[in-house]
Amino acid sequence: MKPIPTAIPDVLVFEPRVQRDSRGFFMETWSPQAFEQLGIGAHFAQDGEARSARNVLRGLHYQVVEPQGKLVRVAAGEVFDVAVDLRRVPRVAVTFPG
Repeated sequence: MKPIPTAIPDVLVFEPRVQRDSRGFFMETWSPQAFEQLGIGAHFAQDGEARSARNVLRGLHYQVVEPQGKLVRVAAGEVFDVAVDLRRVPRVAVTFPG
């Protein structure tokens, strides 16, 4: 996994390593060991999958008491994923392409 930083320090984009051969390809989308090596001690309590029709808005999440992370994977097509940092400190000004 290759972590790619974003404008919000706690939000990362992970680019998986894709191994291709004549049969097709294989890629690891989640590995606790790989994330721990990157300094991310994530514990998944739930794993869900959704398929959305075109132009669907999904997943508005806001947690105060028990904050949670979100791992998004796009199997086909593209997604416009928006993260907004609502913490008072540090303030981060973020702009999104689109």
